Amino acid sequence: MLKHRGFPGRLPSSDLQFTIRRANPKGATKLISRERYRDRAAIDRRADLMFMAALWQHFGDQPFERGNLDGGRLSWLFGREVVPAENSFDPTSYEALLKIDVKKAMASFPEVFADDSDLELDGDDDWGDE
Repeated sequence: MLKHRGFPGRLPSSDLQFTIRRANPKGATKLISRERYRDRAAIDRRADLMFMAALWQHFGDQPFERGNLDGGRLSWLFGREVVPAENSFDPTSYEALLKIDVKKAMASFPEVFADDSDLELDGDDDWGDE
């Protein structure tokens, strides 16, 4: 399993993880497209935003290997902003290639792509307020 060095491990000041430490011996969590309802908690919406910001900062519009990225967190974006980058995509593989669908990501998370974006991936901010 590829470990994405420099990628944030979790949303600061929360228990919401972005990466996993070690591969599951039973296999990777299957990526599914999870529905994001309007009544989700502010911290969950913030986690989606910051995860997308981290993906964009580290990978841009280039394909990337799933590696140690958390399958649960990826599933909140999978099928919309994050899509398979290969025809023979295996949703249960750590080696699966993904990419950001830039148009959909820009529509869903305009703050990430704004020229004056002040999103910080590190630091001790109060992520629960919105």
